[in-house]
Amino acid sequence: MAFNMSGDLELRRPDFQLSHRLSRLFRSLAGNGKPQSQSAGYQYYELGSVDEDSELPTDEERATLRRVADAVPWNAFLIAFIELGERFSYYGTTVVFTNFIQQPLPPGSQTGAGYAHGQSGALGLGQRASTAVGMFNMFWVYFMPLPAAYIADTHWGRFKTICVAVGVALLGHAILVIAALPVVIEDTTLSLTYFVVALVIMGVGTGGFKSNISPLIAEQYERTKLTVRTVANGERVIIDPAMTTSRIYMYFYLFINIGALFGQISMTYSEKYVGFWLAFLLPTLVFLLCPLILFLGRKRYARSPPSGSILGTVFHMFCFCMRGKWSLNPLATYRKMAAVNFWERAKPGTILPGAKRPAWMNYEDAFVDEVIRGVQACKVFLWYPVFYLSMNQLNSNLISQAATMETYGVPNDILSNLDPLSLIFLIPLFDVVIYPYLRRRRVRLTPLRKITTGFYVVSLSMAYTAVVQYRIYATNPCQQYVATCVNEDGERVTSSINVWVQAGSFILISISEVLASVTGLEYAFTKAPKGMRSLVMAVFMFMSAIASALGEAFVALSADPLLVWNYAILSALAAIGGMLFWRQFRELDAHEEELNSLGNDATSAPAITTEA
Repeated sequence: MAFNMSGDLELRRPDFQLSHRLSRLFRSLAGNGKPQSQSAGYQYYELGSVDEDSELPTDEERATLRRVADAVPWNAFLIAFIELGERFSYYGTTVVFTNFIQQPLPPGSQTGAGYAHGQSGALGLGQRASTAVGMFNMFWVYFMPLPAAYIADTHWGRFKTICVAVGVALLGHAILVIAALPVVIEDTTLSLTYFVVALVIMGVGTGGFKSNISPLIAEQYERTKLTVRTVANGERVIIDPAMTTSRIYMYFYLFINIGALFGQISMTYSEKYVGFWLAFLLPTLVFLLCPLILFLGRKRYARSPPSGSILGTVFHMFCFCMRGKWSLNPLATYRKMAAVNFWERAKPGTILPGAKRPAWMNYEDAFVDEVIRGVQACKVFLWYPVFYLSMNQLNSNLISQAATMETYGVPNDILSNLDPLSLIFLIPLFDVVIYPYLRRRRVRLTPLRKITTGFYVVSLSMAYTAVVQYRIYATNPCQQYVATCVNEDGERVTSSINVWVQAGSFILISISEVLASVTGLEYAFTKAPKGMRSLVMAVFMFMSAIASALGEAFVALSADPLLVWNYAILSALAAIGGMLFWRQFRELDAHEEELNSLGNDATSAPAITTEA
């Protein structure tokens, strides 16, 4: 069974109902572990499992026929629902971290709740401390995917690694609840200790989960080659696996933000009117759904077995290619490593007749091309920290900025939910309207072009935020010291600017996420060798960790009176980064289809199998 969420209306059936299909999916989970049979009315959405049964396009058809995405297998939606639960728990807790760390415990409170006219808080360590701890958390969460990916690709496989990671994350959530209990929260040192321990343990679990759930969802779609199909109106179109992967990750990101939205809104009000203990407990309870769904679907998922020696093989390939190229001059060494023909020596076809081939060189030349493609993808990812520096303002400085504006009783951290809310509308809009419209007009929508545009849009968001911050300073009696402004009675005095002015920042960041973040997930999966997908995905996620580390350099700017400079510098960095990114990779962009076709016929990497 597969869900057809095509942006091309001629590929959809008029009687298709997403809610009906979802109900069929979850009813099937109550059965005997095997998919229910489909009626003839739904056979249109069925996916073939092998490319050999399909009609391949000719060179002329490749150049002339319109390309569309295929239907999305229902297994992918089941995995996306697991991600929804995990993101509900993660964002539901982290959204209140800023207030928990920065703001003091309200007078007489044992829970940290600020109620309608007060400010929720607990530890009272200030804005710089909250920003620093938030940056550390993001660094840790996105560093841990690297070792977890190695374990998954080499030893355990993705599914087992995900199951273990879920158990570890649940332990961290339980400790986080303890940090906010009334008997603990009044002791700042004790509460902070539990809080930090919980962050470390949750980071281990979240890192193991994130690096493996992303490749697992795309592996549920098993076609790898371009095929030709005739649609309802008689038009012949090309079904493009790369576009299908892009669609899978768009809806994967949609589920992420549905979880984030409901988690953040509900926990923000839990913190505001009950206390932090409830804001940490409810996400833990929702997270318990993840192991349940993993267990119910354990026999349904398409899984790739661990690759064993592939990572070691790649290391041997690198050392083999570097022979005679090391130099005391780092620049000379880099130039040799960056040479176009650097990896050619690792191809078995270059070994002279009669020469002894190394024992580890047990692959075809095509595998080397796949490795080269993966290395090029990692070079693309090296630019992402510049993008994430701006995105990371969402759950730190923008929340603090909201606290200095007129909120009319709305919790200051509720505005951050405009980001996932916008994405819930923007993702279908891009998939159903904007992308198909551009494709019909032969606009080439390659991943690298989307990423470049994402840089420019996030630059606009920071420029807009800088203008808002300037106006906040101009409309507050304390001017550039608005965060600590109080009147003669000791009551906080905020700017007269309505907090909903921040909506522009959040919507622009959301658009940039659709263009750059979603496309990054797609690029990591499609460009990685099959036996290294978790690792390449982890490298992509590690860029968030690097951005968090770089963000520590901006902590000094993350307080009055320097916040305008903070946003202006980030805007300039994103704009310059976008220009340099395109300048470096525009030639690579011209070979996008050629890169996607690599490895379709290679047998060196482990094939994806469905475990019974």
